[in-house]
Amino acid sequence: MLNRLKAILADFIQQADLMLLGLCVVSTLYGIVLIFSATRYLPSETGTRRIIIQTASLALGICVYIFFSMLDLELVMKKWKWVLTFNIGFICLLLTPFGIGAEETGNNAWLKFPGVPFQIGPAEVVKISFVLLLAKQMEWLWEEKRDMKSFRSAFFVAGHTLGLCGLYFAVSGDMGNALVFLFIFICMAFVAGFALRWFALFFAAFGGVFALAWELDLIPNYMRNRFIVLFDHDFDPLGASWQQTRSLLAIGSGGAFGQGYLNGTQTQSTGADRSLPARQTDLIFAAAGEELGLIGCTLIMLLLVLIIFRILLVARKSKTPFYRYVCVGMASILIFQTVINIGMCLFVMPTIGITLPFFSYGGSSIVTLYMAMGVVSGIKKRSPEMRRVARSPLR
Repeated sequence: MLNRLKAILADFIQQADLMLLGLCVVSTLYGIVLIFSATRYLPSETGTRRIIIQTASLALGICVYIFFSMLDLELVMKKWKWVLTFNIGFICLLLTPFGIGAEETGNNAWLKFPGVPFQIGPAEVVKISFVLLLAKQMEWLWEEKRDMKSFRSAFFVAGHTLGLCGLYFAVSGDMGNALVFLFIFICMAFVAGFALRWFALFFAAFGGVFALAWELDLIPNYMRNRFIVLFDHDFDPLGASWQQTRSLLAIGSGGAFGQGYLNGTQTQSTGADRSLPARQTDLIFAAAGEELGLIGCTLIMLLLVLIIFRILLVARKSKTPFYRYVCVGMASILIFQTVINIGMCLFVMPTIGITLPFFSYGGSSIVTLYMAMGVVSGIKKRSPEMRRVARSPLR
């Protein structure tokens, strides 16, 4: 057993994507440093507990990364019906007594199981299996030589996406993660070669439905207000725009070099009327801007861009369309969450509860991100061209 474990680790070290793992670990450790500062205002036991959970999640995430690097995706996806059943069932668990979060967040997007120290967001896990299913669908269309520009092919993939989005939003009320699924579909469909006219039709239909829902007052007031304040920053300053106003103040006060680690005015404040809300989760980028300035924020963006670039490099070198689509799907998750979260902190995107990948506090988020990156590492491991690059003496 021990020899078998040593062989697995040796194979992992030789063929897995250690550069991608290193970038993810550095990002997570940077996030833990920021979380430590952002949770000092809490009672010591609570703050320490969150650091322990985040650190334990990092350790578990590395183990998950290794496991998924060894996993044969093509073999797993032969059981695609089970994966689809899992997606539906896991989302529907939110309707059971395990589903929580409505009172605190306005939606029911979390699961809390007895004995588990952190909450689990079903969307975090389902994003990954959704990418695999969508890639399998697109690979099937490619293998069957179906016309990717036809309405039938577009409807085949879009129907799956809209069905899952509709189910998730109806069960949870979480618009942010529902939009992640849509963005994944758009990126993967574009790379697969779907006709541009279908994208135009999709955006037109989405805009029409949104406008109709707005006019008929089908969108809850708190969601409407989050869009209105993007164009009128003085609208509802103590409600819809409160978080983003405080975020802008924090980032602006940090300047180029910041106020100093552990010295941020809002990050370290305990007063509800003068502190930075959600400073360890949604607005951790603002906390970094206040204490570490433009340099600290630039480092965050650089690390995330390098991770995304590495994933796209693996996609470019992938040996099959399925692997290529999977990598693009994983990269699209990071792109969407990064753009929305940073845009939210800069008051150019609505507040929709999207965390910053690898940096924001959240045990389930960290573990599932490493799961996704492990999938990419496994694809790199099975790509002959990437293996030749890895063995080159120039690297």
